[in-house]
Amino acid sequence: MTHSLRQRSPQRSPLPPAVPPESKDAAGRQDATVAGTGHSAGTAGTTGATAKPKPKSRDPFFDNAKYLAIVLVAFGHAWEPLRDESRTAAALYIFVYTFHMPAFMVISGYFSRSFTGRPDQLKRLVTGIGVPYVLFEVAYSFFKRWADDDPGYPISLLDPWYLTWFLAALFIWRLTTPLWKMVRWPVALALAIAVLASVSPDIGDDLDLQRVLQFLPFFVIGLNLRPEHFDLVRTRRARLLSLPVIGLGLLFSYWAVERMNSVWFYHRDSAQELGVQWWVGVVMTFALFGCSMVLTACFLAWVPRRHMWFTALGAGTLYGYLLHGFLAKGSRFWEWYETDWIHTPWGAIGVTVIAGAVITALCTTPVQRAFRFAMEPKMRWAFKEDPAAAARHRREDKSAAR
Repeated sequence: MTHSLRQRSPQRSPLPPAVPPESKDAAGRQDATVAGTGHSAGTAGTTGATAKPKPKSRDPFFDNAKYLAIVLVAFGHAWEPLRDESRTAAALYIFVYTFHMPAFMVISGYFSRSFTGRPDQLKRLVTGIGVPYVLFEVAYSFFKRWADDDPGYPISLLDPWYLTWFLAALFIWRLTTPLWKMVRWPVALALAIAVLASVSPDIGDDLDLQRVLQFLPFFVIGLNLRPEHFDLVRTRRARLLSLPVIGLGLLFSYWAVERMNSVWFYHRDSAQELGVQWWVGVVMTFALFGCSMVLTACFLAWVPRRHMWFTALGAGTLYGYLLHGFLAKGSRFWEWYETDWIHTPWGAIGVTVIAGAVITALCTTPVQRAFRFAMEPKMRWAFKEDPAAAARHRREDKSAAR
């Protein structure tokens, strides 16, 4: 839109862009100006009077981070049935669950900063999050009826089953983005809400609100981050400092296996529901928040900054996330883990490799094309045409043709 408002003249250079370097495109996708490398691509094309704006590109760092995080999600689901027989698997499970979803939430918040509730943004929110939530909640319910031989399992859009809770949470968080950008201390307020949720057993299961509220601070943190904050962890010094932290985290996870309830890492229950005093919920909320943010920073420190063979897969993580749930749950329903060899060290390694290969395949372009109707439907028939947006697109087309 900003390019279309410039008045070009053969005697004058174009005005600098009116959009701040942290902006994104109207669809909420990653913009070239969000490089996070200390450079601003938003000034490209403004050095000459006749220079045309460069096409927008994606920062490989964030796509790499999303792909690696979704691989860790798959690993965690693959290790879950192995925890009873293997303390190592249980420790790795706890360690990964401390930060893999918080990392997703921080990145999701970071790329939600430009959300103001414009019609085009709301349309993208509905088609990119709302519709997939409805379709996969129904699909998961029918899958459970069939695979788990549970014909009476109800279909309820208010009670997310398995993985769909994250879509419900992201929908709610993004809708509230203008509020978090308006208040004076957003992170402190989000933490206070998370603490209150952790000691409120009457919240109930509707839309998995316990998780929505207890995970909220990670999204709000992302809303308040800037490219220079990510620069702090994208250095060799940060990677070296992260090594002892990761080591201590793994050792603590191994120690905690037999001393701590892993359900705390799901953030789906209050302290009272876990059978402890209310004040334990307050302590655990702050403790887990601190541990999750530290390990998220350590994780981001090791994310490659350049294009890798898996960089393009970062754009398809939602596909991998939702589709792998059928296999993850199916492996339990069909008792795949009842095979003896899986519960050996080599079996655990094999399961890990298979999980990584499956989630990688589900993020590929052919899978995205096959399931785009459910994940990213255009649904032009469902929305009124926005005259202002149509006029803006026409002006942009004319400007690009000059």
